[in-house]
Amino acid sequence: MWGIQRTRYADCNGSEASEETEIVVNIGGVKQVLFGDVLNRYPDTRLAELVDCSLKSSEEISLLCDDYDPDTGEFYFDRDPEAFKCIIELYYYGEIHMKRGICPICFMKEMEFWKVGSEFLDDCCKCHLKEVEDELAEIAEKVKTILVDREGDPSAGGWQRFQMCLWRLMEKPESSLPAHIIAIASFIFILVSSVVMCVGTIPDLQVEDSEGNLSEHPTLEVIETVCIGWFTIEYFLRLISSPNKIKFVLAFMNIIDFMAIMPFFVVLILTSFGAGVMELANVQQAVQALRIMRIARIFKLARHSSGLQTLTSALKSSFKELGLLLMYMGVGVFLFSALGYTMEQNHPDTLFTSIPQSFWWAVITMTTVGYGDVYPKTTLGRCNAAISFLCGVIAIALPIHPIINNFVLFYNKQQVLETAAKHEIELMALRSGDGEQEAAPGAHKHVCGAGVWDMRSCHSDTYIPLLKDPRGGAGIQTPSMDTSFESTAEATEYFIS
Repeated sequence: MWGIQRTRYADCNGSEASEETEIVVNIGGVKQVLFGDVLNRYPDTRLAELVDCSLKSSEEISLLCDDYDPDTGEFYFDRDPEAFKCIIELYYYGEIHMKRGICPICFMKEMEFWKVGSEFLDDCCKCHLKEVEDELAEIAEKVKTILVDREGDPSAGGWQRFQMCLWRLMEKPESSLPAHIIAIASFIFILVSSVVMCVGTIPDLQVEDSEGNLSEHPTLEVIETVCIGWFTIEYFLRLISSPNKIKFVLAFMNIIDFMAIMPFFVVLILTSFGAGVMELANVQQAVQALRIMRIARIFKLARHSSGLQTLTSALKSSFKELGLLLMYMGVGVFLFSALGYTMEQNHPDTLFTSIPQSFWWAVITMTTVGYGDVYPKTTLGRCNAAISFLCGVIAIALPIHPIINNFVLFYNKQQVLETAAKHEIELMALRSGDGEQEAAPGAHKHVCGAGVWDMRSCHSDTYIPLLKDPRGGAGIQTPSMDTSFESTAEATEYFIS
């Protein structure tokens, strides 16, 4: 029998707690003796209700526990004994600390059974629980996406089904072979367009127009037009099939797609106005600026590269570290440029004419570039340059490790979420196709966070499927494409039974 030593605890007045009422509980086969005065410290909990069971009928007692032995006065609960070890600490320490290795979601179900509120959890455990709930919501969102990709919305009409099929064809390369071919073709068009844009700037491959100005080769212009035509068709097909047009237009990657095709049509419109309009200086500058915007199409590669998407997300989560790097560099540039100007201003051939002009020297020195166009000529100036170089190396190296850690953590999290989503889909298929195996709930495992939790030792209530069990006769609930969640709690409530 395990338990916490009775002599270690005292009441709020400092006197040793009395042992008048002893209550024997059996939690999943593990017995423990509890004391009524300790349990009465939290009278609204299930354990406190056991204190006065001698005055209750057998029907009322059966509502409190799974079984009761009147001869020994032992209450039996088919619950997880490891979780109960943590919950019983509330009556002695006033708070609950969740031990490592216990699924937080299942632990909350245990606390709900014992009628203990989540406000008694330690702060660190609340943070851990919030992280797991967020991960669970992300898994649920992935499961919803997989279900929609596989089955679609059964209640959708003819146009909605066509819209969903077109959306999967343009946005989900893994959904079918034609979608995969379209993704490969789009990738090739992006590469060809980027190469054409670069090759078109080589003077030997340019031709002279009637006014003697160099312009792109006609062959390259034809290839550019074909690529733009593909990008335009692709963009509008995705826009038409999008379930949420406003969200689609405002998405960052879709803004990049629009910027990649917009300059071509603007230049085409300006050219159609005639040579008089194109001769205006402002119009020529605008055309050049629009042509430069074509480099935005290289970012379209991120749509077809999970590695680039992971890198982008990792950089987003590293804004704090990047901000520290910029702050360090800004302070260093201001400090060493001012020192360099002060030490070099009396030299007759000085290259440091002002502090703002010295900013350039400080930047290329601290970043270890060192073009050599500006350099100190005095001894003190060279010493200042050496110190600025060392400080720049240290300032750049300090935030690198946290940024790499964020990338690794985000990548591993994505892998875990994808594995968990596939695991839940497999469990759904097993539960819907093998109804005769319902008698083996202990074989289920619940994916939570970065590990797999074995549920054999827990009560059946603690198994939490992400999607609704189809054994009730209603079938699997398939969310539609229009289903959206305003919060993590709403997504978790939607998918958790």
